[in-house]
Amino acid sequence: MKVSVGLGSCGIAAGALEVWDAVQKVVNKDGANIEIAVTGCIGMCHLEPLLDVIENDGHVFTYGQVTGEKVTEILSSHLAGQGPIREYIVSSSEMSNDFLKQQVRVALRNCGRINPESLDDYQAQGGYKALEKAMKEMTPEEVISELKGSGLRGRGGAGFPTWFKWNATREAPSNEKYIVCNADEGDPGAFMDRSVLESDPHSVLEGMAIAGYVIGSNTGVIYCRAEYPLAIKRLEIAIKQAKEKGLLGNNILESDFCFDIYIKQGAGAFVCGEETALIASLEGERGMPRLKPPFPAQKGYWNHPTNINNVETLANIPWIISNGGQAFAAMGTEESKGTKVFALAGKIKHGGLVEVPMGKTLREVIFSIGGGIKNDRKFKAVQMGGPSGGCIPEELLDIPIEYQSIKDTGAIMGSGGMIVVDDTTCMVDMARFFLDFTQKESCGKCVQCRIGTKRMLEILERICQGDGREGDIELLEELAVEIKEGSLCGLGQSAPNPVLTTIRYFRSEYEAHIKDKKCPALQCKNLITYNIDAEKCKGCGLCAKKCPVQCIAGERREPHVIDQDKCIKCGTCYEACPTKFAAVKVD
Repeated sequence: MKVSVGLGSCGIAAGALEVWDAVQKVVNKDGANIEIAVTGCIGMCHLEPLLDVIENDGHVFTYGQVTGEKVTEILSSHLAGQGPIREYIVSSSEMSNDFLKQQVRVALRNCGRINPESLDDYQAQGGYKALEKAMKEMTPEEVISELKGSGLRGRGGAGFPTWFKWNATREAPSNEKYIVCNADEGDPGAFMDRSVLESDPHSVLEGMAIAGYVIGSNTGVIYCRAEYPLAIKRLEIAIKQAKEKGLLGNNILESDFCFDIYIKQGAGAFVCGEETALIASLEGERGMPRLKPPFPAQKGYWNHPTNINNVETLANIPWIISNGGQAFAAMGTEESKGTKVFALAGKIKHGGLVEVPMGKTLREVIFSIGGGIKNDRKFKAVQMGGPSGGCIPEELLDIPIEYQSIKDTGAIMGSGGMIVVDDTTCMVDMARFFLDFTQKESCGKCVQCRIGTKRMLEILERICQGDGREGDIELLEELAVEIKEGSLCGLGQSAPNPVLTTIRYFRSEYEAHIKDKKCPALQCKNLITYNIDAEKCKGCGLCAKKCPVQCIAGERREPHVIDQDKCIKCGTCYEACPTKFAAVKVD
């Protein structure tokens, strides 16, 4: 029998190390004939910690929300031949989880299924066969042709055709060229790249090696933010293993092709997700964008031709070479081929990673796969594309997920973050949050981005504080146009998107804040009031006891009153009031 524990960052945060320790104790104490292994994240983050039991006959049982106490019970049942404990199972060989069975996994094909620290596990799934095929059976031109036929577009946000970037770098005249993996995943709520690096690092290394062979490069660089220590650790292990097996380094697969990869840790600057800012950071400079042209494919890292792809794009490459470009193109839509990975976060029941063919609707992803909204509240919007994206309302939930359709809404596909919000979310405050993020992350090179986003943020803060003025909405729209047109890189060009889309679809909320001095979502503190309904209040005193500023007064068994001058709008009284009374009201 084999037991594996999901030890991705999400699993560890949920308590998987306790589960891992408990499994080891069972094995050491009873001398049980159990093989134990580490695996990455399969995507079901909402059910972590996850534990897989693989019986000798090949049957797999996945247990969710496992604790140290449950481990002994689960393993004892299997060891005693009593079979699985059904109430803890979330998936099995016979019963596929609804979250997983609606997915088509290409980039995530090995995530949560192999030991990310084992090259043997990766090769058992066909790992490095694509590199061997490309080098021994295909010319560089044939590989590029296969990528062109696949329709693969960059999964980092821009959606640029991958084959075109590879070909441009290949044709650029130079004796030295570079392959760069952009793993500087900085969108709030996005964790696709981190999960792939932690769960299947060899797929990215293999994709980079194929790119090196095609383009004529001997050096690859993975630019990964330092906030991803587990991803970096597993990448280092994978690079070492691949070198020892002759899959990286000198004379790969006994050929003349040499390709080495090293890791550069970034400081976590959002702007370094932009190609030229990333290159500046790689060269030891402050991460600031440069004018284009020349493009990185012409003059990139140290002024040499450089091809930059993100993690998900590179993880798709081995699958495409092994299965053929047409197999990838057969999924998705005419303009958006293949699959796309999304990180579901926010007010959603089944948060985690999903990979679906392009063309699926937002409704299918959020409600069929994601399980709908937490606590069955009403869906309000989904933020796509992170700070560079926009908010898509309920009336557009049935649009297909493809580059142009998402762009038409005012949002962007981005790297794949989906933050779902319900009716308790203030859309003005949400726009303020994302603009605050981009304003702080602006490198400051462009006046429009540096000053313009600051002015927009000041207006949004005024509106949320109840000091909005007539004309603020129009001023926000005017500033947005100036910033988009005058900024050098994608950060400034897209920074106004969350504001523009919330104005476009939720203008009434802005007007309520400005004209009525009310927050319809009851979230902006300066625009709400807590009151106690004298008819419903039983005088239990719980609200008064919990109040941090002692602004509630009243005799026992008599209606209580809130002193509005002292109230700090913390909501403690609302949470303390027993549900059966519901005496505290928010207006």
